[in-house]
Amino acid sequence: MSWAVKIGWIAGVGAVTVLIFWAGVGPVLHAFETAGWGVPGVVLLRGTAVVGAGLGWFVLFPAVSRPNVFACVFVRFLREGANTLLPMTQVGGDVIGARALTLCGAPASLSAASVIVDVLIQAVTLFLFALLGLATLAAIGRQAAVGETVAVVTAVAIPALLGFYLAQRPIGQRFVKTILTRIVGEREWLTFGAIDALFARLGSIYANRPGVLASVAIHIAVWLFDALEVWVILACMGTPASYPEALVIESLMQAIRAAAFAIPGALGAQEGGLIAICAIFGLPAQAAIAMSLIKRVPDFVFGAPSLLGWQVLEGRALLARDVPIQGYQGK
Repeated sequence: MSWAVKIGWIAGVGAVTVLIFWAGVGPVLHAFETAGWGVPGVVLLRGTAVVGAGLGWFVLFPAVSRPNVFACVFVRFLREGANTLLPMTQVGGDVIGARALTLCGAPASLSAASVIVDVLIQAVTLFLFALLGLATLAAIGRQAAVGETVAVVTAVAIPALLGFYLAQRPIGQRFVKTILTRIVGEREWLTFGAIDALFARLGSIYANRPGVLASVAIHIAVWLFDALEVWVILACMGTPASYPEALVIESLMQAIRAAAFAIPGALGAQEGGLIAICAIFGLPAQAAIAMSLIKRVPDFVFGAPSLLGWQVLEGRALLARDVPIQGYQGK
């Protein structure tokens, strides 16, 4: 873990603590307790959403090289757990996920390529979800400057998404090889073979157009489903909101989390963002912070077991490497 990530994690924890004391520990705890059955309800909703995201990842794989669906779902929980619980950037869990899927038996190049495409689809569908949230906000007449916000978000997000996509195409392969050639010279390094394998896998995934379209549809459905978490929390707190209002809160919160990808678990960013977003609908800061804490409960409920499962996979792989070859008599 780099010093920058350590500082970000410490700053995030400090920010959450400061916000809780600023809003009042007592009122925040009261709001949390008021949610009551909303807490297990959110856990159930999150579990369903992560299973859906795992299926969205699963359909990306070409049929001839598709891993077990249960492996995809398990590793999807692991990716979520690592991104939210481990002191690393919010993309570190995806790297761990690619490693874990390889331990489950998938080729390394296929695991890495599938995660890259899945992350891109998540980013694109989140962008659409955020635009839908802003459009909904404008429709219910809560924000006058929505048009300017949409323009700024579009101007920043579209070039970034387009660049991420192009980096996975042949032009990106040529660019990576050119950079490596300048660094290591004209010699044929094994790295080049790994790059060729990765881009070949990317090509096979994008060639599976029905799978890509199905993945997009599933991820969009999962984002829309996620808004039910906010709806349930507010209903249990005694401040019921309509689904469109819940959609606005969820979509803008997720956009803030994505923008704060360098902060482990978006600590502080999620809480501060929810305070600002909930204020649009007249919700107090303590309710917003309690909502954020409730939304973090599933991170522990699902994240801890999945991280333990990852360690089991790593342990098995380590033991398998240490098993001596039968009948070998060496010194």
